[in-house]
Amino acid sequence: MKAFSFTLLPFLCMLLLVHNMIRCEAQLSSTFYATTCPTATTIIRNSIRRAVSAERRMAASLVRLHFHDCFVQGCDASILLDETSTIQSEKTAFPNVNSVRGFEVIEAAKLEVERACPGVVSCADILTLAARDAAVAVGATSWNVRLGRRDSTTASRSQANSDLPPPTATLAALTLAFSNKGLTPAEMVALSGAHTLGQAACSSFRARIYSNGTDIDAGFASTRRRGCPQTGGDANLAPLDLVTPNSFDNNYFRNLVSRRGLLQSDQVLLSAAPTNTIVTSYSTNPRLFASDFGNAMIKMGEIPPLQLGQNGIIRRVCSAVN
Repeated sequence: MKAFSFTLLPFLCMLLLVHNMIRCEAQLSSTFYATTCPTATTIIRNSIRRAVSAERRMAASLVRLHFHDCFVQGCDASILLDETSTIQSEKTAFPNVNSVRGFEVIEAAKLEVERACPGVVSCADILTLAARDAAVAVGATSWNVRLGRRDSTTASRSQANSDLPPPTATLAALTLAFSNKGLTPAEMVALSGAHTLGQAACSSFRARIYSNGTDIDAGFASTRRRGCPQTGGDANLAPLDLVTPNSFDNNYFRNLVSRRGLLQSDQVLLSAAPTNTIVTSYSTNPRLFASDFGNAMIKMGEIPPLQLGQNGIIRRVCSAVN
């Protein structure tokens, strides 16, 4: 019996070692590429900084691209896949078509990383880092990004259509959409603060500015109507934050308190508890917002199901499966 036990012991130890290796591979880590591609984060950061320097609006676009990726199948770069005979691209989903942008910036960063470390760094990690680096480039406080995501081989246009909240969403619908992804109302408000950056198309806010509602400042509505007629001009753009549209700050929340939120889905955050008190708090405490935004971005960047360990692939180019 003792001889059998000693014979079995090395086998059991080997099983334990393999189990621990698989478990470690399936965990995200801020040092995931420390040995396999130590220059990856620097290459990506510099690439994103150049893109944002060339066009400040790109910061908002990259944060939004990351959000729209994570809300569909988790943060797996599925939004970057082009249409094929077997893939229904999320790019053509209603919330994304002619709206989501920045794909070429991610591909450019991927190309640079591939030159340094072929086949190592996923597009999903590049997009997650790009959102952080883009926000920081225009004034956001940095946050820690854990890495180790892998890329999906599929996309889901239907899930993009069903899971991404529209600009007309009610507070209840927004809360449910974020709750379905494991995010709290407080985290929802913090993440909504990304709308301190970027622009929106006339078609997404026309109903609000012509509503004559009590939740919109009359002067603000009048100003916005100049660039958004009741008919036509659907693609006309307006800044989400009229004051500092290309700077990451807490003006978004100050706008909501003043009834100057451009999108209905933004202004409803002030309509009821518990989100209204958070909006008011952020409007007077930019440091609190900056800290909470970073923490919420970390959590959003790890929405399950994540492609980890032996799941998924490392795409050679982000728009196609290898």
